[in-house]
Amino acid sequence: MASRTIPAPRARLAPGLVALGLLLGGCSVFEAPPVLRGNRADPEVIAQLSPGVQTKADVRALLGSPSATGTFDDSEWYYISSVTRIRPAQNPGVENQRVVTMRFDPQGVLQSVSELGPKDMRDVAVVERTTPVPGTDRTILQALFGNIGRVGAAGLGAGADAGPGGGPGR
Repeated sequence: MASRTIPAPRARLAPGLVALGLLLGGCSVFEAPPVLRGNRADPEVIAQLSPGVQTKADVRALLGSPSATGTFDDSEWYYISSVTRIRPAQNPGVENQRVVTMRFDPQGVLQSVSELGPKDMRDVAVVERTTPVPGTDRTILQALFGNIGRVGAAGLGAGADAGPGGGPGR
């Protein structure tokens, strides 16, 4: 009688671990490339700016149009950029976000350049309330039977036979 060898538990577990490692390692292979969003103000280009010397036209020629300007005053420019990446089975993530602000005097000459970071950000609370709209709080029965008895097309339905004075027209 031939003897059969039973594989050790470790030997049976090894191929499964190798397969799992390959599957998990492959997730980074399918990761999307980083996507640049916004108007990136490179530090090398920002280093070329001299407050008190350059004008809005000079800054626009070096960096392009700003991502945003001041709401009530065109004397502040914002260059906002971020690098995002979509990962499998995860929400898109922001890897690098930069906000560069530039302030100009009334004559359009650059006064200051600064970069805003995480310490300058403010947490904005989202309000979860909804404005009530008439007619949206109907039950299923009201939705099904709500039109019964209403005036139909071409004057058919209730009120079609009404004569002068509100009574029957006969």
